[in-house]
Amino acid sequence: NPVLIVEVLSPSTESFDRGRKFAYYRMVPSLREYVLISQETPIVESYYKQDESHWTYTVTKGLDQSIPIQTLDRELALGDLYLKVDGIIIP
Repeated sequence: NPVLIVEVLSPSTESFDRGRKFAYYRMVPSLREYVLISQETPIVESYYKQDESHWTYTVTKGLDQSIPIQTLDRELALGDLYLKVDGIIIP
């Protein structure tokens, strides 16, 4: 009964993760938040469930930014998240 799912996007599965997989996840009653992390650039996207039919979308870009993880009542600094990632592309 997950409340939070975090996925690192790969080029080969990104469209599936954003499309059909997220559609399946939205059917999980306990799920409140879905977070997608880009492998290649410091970009993190999140969907937070407001109610049964509304999700709030947030995109955070840049190593100097933080993204709120609402289900954990925490902030995640992108600089920490990408600390040891080689070859990232800074937009």
